[in-house]
Parts: sequence; structure tokens; C-alpha cells
Amino acid sequence: MLTLGDVRRPMREQIIDLARAVPLYIELFSRLAKEHSIYIVAGTIPVFDAGRDKFYNDSHFFSPSGEYGVQGKLHMTRFESEEWDVSPRERLKVFETDFGKVAIANCYDIEFPELSRAAAHQDAQIIITPSCTDNRQGFLRVRYCAHARAIENQVYVIQSCTVGSLPMVPAVSLNYGQASILTPSDFSFSRDGILAEGAVNQEMMVIGELNLNTIQEGRESGTVLPLRDSKRTQDVLAQTELVKL
Repeated sequence: MLTLGDVRRPMREQIIDLARAVPLYIELFSRLAKEHSIYIVAGTIPVFDAGRDKFYNDSHFFSPSGEYGVQGKLHMTRFESEEWDVSPRERLKVFETDFGKVAIANCYDIEFPELSRAAAHQDAQIIITPSCTDNRQGFLRVRYCAHARAIENQVYVIQSCTVGSLPMVPAVSLNYGQASILTPSDFSFSRDGILAEGAVNQEMMVIGELNLNTIQEGRESGTVLPLRDSKRTQDVLAQTELVKL
């Protein structure tokens, strides 16, 4: 669901129009979540805070009841900050659902290991990463980091990507993506750490069965225990030593 109206207008005017669609966006996904009794992480949308005169890039997480939580993007890409004048949110959230705890790392946010580590230490077992990248290099930055976060934190990471082209809109004129469900790298999971993935640049549904008991077992008795062992990292970092050779 993307409409910027007359794309020849100044970018700020286009974003304001898109932000006006937030109530329709919420109504649509809330209704779909209720009708189908499912959880939905919708793609991000610009949200305008009139009190602060700022735009934010927010993802909404809808429950089967139709209620929703919001995870704003915490790190802006250069395009977002320099061209769109979008501001970062300030708080990471972990959502407690009927099946387990879930965090959302919006695109660029997955490239910052500290966020996923903090979520995992709050017992998040799934991290969902909606992403929009316009070339293979950008996609692989997100994909490689997403898989690293799955291994480091012993979580599932679900990456959902934009695909296709929209030449009249510079921000999304080209899209390169491949949706996937990524896992830790251990005997209890797929050999290559990929539970399921779609075809490159194809709009399609990717389906996989996530066993959260396996996540917990891996955290307690896996071949390695990176999440547990990470607790000493802060002590190590505090004693970093510069050695001149």
C-alpha cells in the first residue's frame, strides 16, 4: 500500500500525504488480523508527530484481537535523514504474544548487533526484519547481518523484503529482495541455517514452521552458547587495551 500522489511535488509534501494514510493503514491491517486470527507485522509507514514537527518510520505489529504495538525505526539511512528528513525513534520494544516474545528490527536496524542482543536478553525468540533495498549489495548487507544476529542470539530472524520497481518514485524506483526465515547454526536447525526462503525478486509467500522449544533448548544445551556467553562481553569491553606494535 503505497501512494505518494503527484511525485513531482517536493518530497516533504509527498511524505505528509503518505502519513495521512496511517489511519487507513491501521484499519486495514487491524481488520485483516482479526478476520484471519493472525499476527501481522505490516511494512513501515511515515508517521508525523505534529507536536515535535518530526516524521518517523514506524512498523506496526497487529494481534488477532486487532490491537497493535509500534516499533519505530531506530537508525536512519542517509537517504532517510538527508532526503526525507525522517527522525529516529528512541526505544526498542519486545512484544509478548501468545506464542513467545518478538522484536522488530526495521531494515538498517538489523545491522546494529546491540539491538538484537538487547532483545534476546529480554527473551525474544523471533526478530522480524521488514526491509527495502535497491540493489544486491544493500540486500546482502541486511541479509548477512540478519543471519549473524540469528547465530549470535540463538533466535529466528524473519526478513521480508520489497521487490519490483516503481520508476516514478526515486525512493523505491528499484527493489532487490529475497524473503527468508533464518535460524541459528546448530544441529537442531537446517544445515545451512535457512529454514525457508523465496526466489530472488519474486513476490511470493514464504512459509516455515518455527519451533520455539528448539530455540530454548539451543540456548541451554547447544553446541555453543553465544547468548549466555555474551554476558561477559561488557566486562571484556571495559578492559579494552590498545597495544602499539
